[in-house]
Amino acid sequence: MQRVGFMLKVKPDMIEEYKRRHNAVWPEMLDALRETGWHNYSIFMRDDGTLFFYVETPDFQAALDGMARREVNTRWQEYMKDFFEDTGGKHADQSFVMLEEVFHLD
Repeated sequence: MQRVGFMLKVKPDMIEEYKRRHNAVWPEMLDALRETGWHNYSIFMRDDGTLFFYVETPDFQAALDGMARREVNTRWQEYMKDFFEDTGGKHADQSFVMLEEVFHLD
């Protein structure tokens, strides 16, 4: 299982709405994530809107590719696209800052 960490940043004026939307993620989006290999997926946020994402998956690229083929993901990415800083006009799932794992304790 791959352990993957990545980051994005929410615009300061959008933080509360970002939290609200993630308290009500569409059930079909949750199903799609599970079906495409996203396990133990968490999102953490600092006060300034910096997000840290953590997911475990057999193959992260395959999980991303699987979601890219899902219509619900296209709708979700459009629904969330205006929340993030520094994406260069791309959807969030194409703009992650990937992090190198430098330590792990089982």
